[in-house]
Amino acid sequence: MFEINLTRRTALASFGGFVLLQALVLQSSFARRLAQPGGIRVDVTPLRESAGDPTAAWVERELPAALAQSMAGRVPSGGLIVRIDTLTLGPNNGAAIHSNQSWDNIGGVAIVNGAQIPVRATSTYLSSPIDQTMIEQSNHDRVSQLVQALAYWIGHGAFF
Repeated sequence: MFEINLTRRTALASFGGFVLLQALVLQSSFARRLAQPGGIRVDVTPLRESAGDPTAAWVERELPAALAQSMAGRVPSGGLIVRIDTLTLGPNNGAAIHSNQSWDNIGGVAIVNGAQIPVRATSTYLSSPIDQTMIEQSNHDRVSQLVQALAYWIGHGAFF
């Protein structure tokens, strides 16, 4: 049987190693999140302040890949920065006047070679009884549709 003699110095060294390991894992995770495809960078800081997470996290995760696909390698030589300022989802219950659809909007700025170009996209949401029981999934799907619409318009815009 082994007897463990734990001294204060051993405990501090073990704890320090544990903290260092956590810091390295977090730094690696942060670096992976910032590594985005082909010179495309997405900034959701204003969106995170206004809408919070998980909305901003969904946009941050999905928009770079959607832009890369939509632009098909046509990223400007200086790269592309897209800052998302706003994202609004209409009512989940389809309470729009004379229909069961709601309007969802996303907007921000595309920055190409220092020039700021306002960008926005709109999509419609048709309410479903199932969505009322799965609101987070429904909202994620709606954000994904907005991201795809915005990526399409940026990728097919005349300013590239």
